[in-house]
Amino acid sequence: MGSVDLPQVPLVLNGETISNDSKFPVHNPLTGEVIYYCSSASPADAHHAINKAPEAFHSWSKTPPSQRREIFMKAADILISKSSSSHNLMSQEVAATTLWRNANIFGSAAFIREAAVAVSQIKGEIVPSDRPGTTTLIFREPVGVVLSIVPWNAPLNLALRAICLPIACGNTVVLKPSEYTPASQHLVIEAFTEAGLPPGVLNFLPTSAADAPAITELCVKSKEVRRVNFTGSTRVGKVVARWAAEELKQCIFELGGKASVIVMEDANIEDAVRAIAFGGMMNSGQLCMSSERILLHESIASTFTDKLIEQIKKLKVGNDVMDKSVDLSGLYCENSANRVMSLIESAISGGARLLLGNRAITHNTIIQPHILSGVKPNMDIWYEESFGPVLTITTFKAEEEAVRMANDTDTSLCSSVFSADVIRATRIARQLRTGSTHINGPTIFIEPSLPNGGTGGASGYGRFGGSSGIREFTDERILTINEPGQVYPLIK
Repeated sequence: MGSVDLPQVPLVLNGETISNDSKFPVHNPLTGEVIYYCSSASPADAHHAINKAPEAFHSWSKTPPSQRREIFMKAADILISKSSSSHNLMSQEVAATTLWRNANIFGSAAFIREAAVAVSQIKGEIVPSDRPGTTTLIFREPVGVVLSIVPWNAPLNLALRAICLPIACGNTVVLKPSEYTPASQHLVIEAFTEAGLPPGVLNFLPTSAADAPAITELCVKSKEVRRVNFTGSTRVGKVVARWAAEELKQCIFELGGKASVIVMEDANIEDAVRAIAFGGMMNSGQLCMSSERILLHESIASTFTDKLIEQIKKLKVGNDVMDKSVDLSGLYCENSANRVMSLIESAISGGARLLLGNRAITHNTIIQPHILSGVKPNMDIWYEESFGPVLTITTFKAEEEAVRMANDTDTSLCSSVFSADVIRATRIARQLRTGSTHINGPTIFIEPSLPNGGTGGASGYGRFGGSSGIREFTDERILTINEPGQVYPLIK
């Protein structure tokens, strides 16, 4: 089948749909087959989107909350109506399983509806002033144009998280989708367009992997772009941060994770096993919140490990394209699968013990669940995020040792603590340097109303959801009202 026979995902710039001659193929990771093509934005396209977005901002920022809310609520319903297309695309693009596709589709509607609520939650303050006859107001105003750069692993959820609150606050957005999932993320554009979002409020700027660095740098450094939000790898996040720093531009980052789970000797083992199996294996471990490091009190290590292996063996692994009943399918690309297997092999060579797994890759990207014990800080897998179906087990003797191990990382996104003593678990949790810690629950937990994000380092900074997200995408403006007859020092 030639390229002329395959669909092509367009750019959307100021409401205009554009199919460029410059395009790139999107492949099914399990088969290597080209499933469609996507237009690749040129520098001229990027300039056009960025220059038109401020024009749309002038009118959109003045729309009443009820009008914005109506558009958002319609968009949520429209996106749900496209669930059949969403299912097919995510399966083809990134080998997403039925469970993960459903989580994306219905979770995405929740992000839109939460933003619909937020339109009337953008609040200011009245601050008492020491100066007589002065009333001081603090307004929250939209910042202008927001550049949103999103990944492939939760294509709908993370695209919507990146755009919904900025738009709800009155901003306009240039969305740069992942080169692995542009068709899935284009459905978001379709939903908002059909819901009545005005032209230029949401622009769609896909690029090929080869063109991405130049186009992204252009956008980040543009004087019209007032905020940058990026979800993705720590390596790319650092590059984006450097570009933004040259312009002293504010960013919101959610980057890599290496979530630790501490299991104390008094924990409910059955609950902890289920939570860790879910947290480590959901979407084959391809989540920044995935449980990776399992820290077990030595007194329960043997019993816990046996039960964890038994639980994970129940998962059905296979090719989602051929069998929609599988629990785990392939990783998003062949390079990722090779990197994960390299981490496993390196750990085994360094003395780690393989408790589960076959050390093999099938169908280009499918990796069976792997569990390693005896993993230590001198191994790459101790610090490096695997982003695959891999759990590592390390034992500890005392609470202080567990806290030290959990904090021995540059990441800061999330963690979990399991203990029957909630007071003790809370004490431990408050010592962990992570943006969220879950007591007796999995590391994977996200809701649109929560201020999701890390506390710096390799996980980035800034928060996406709730009132914190509103603060990120608005500016505080001080306005004073002064009564006549003011008296000032120096002036007689």
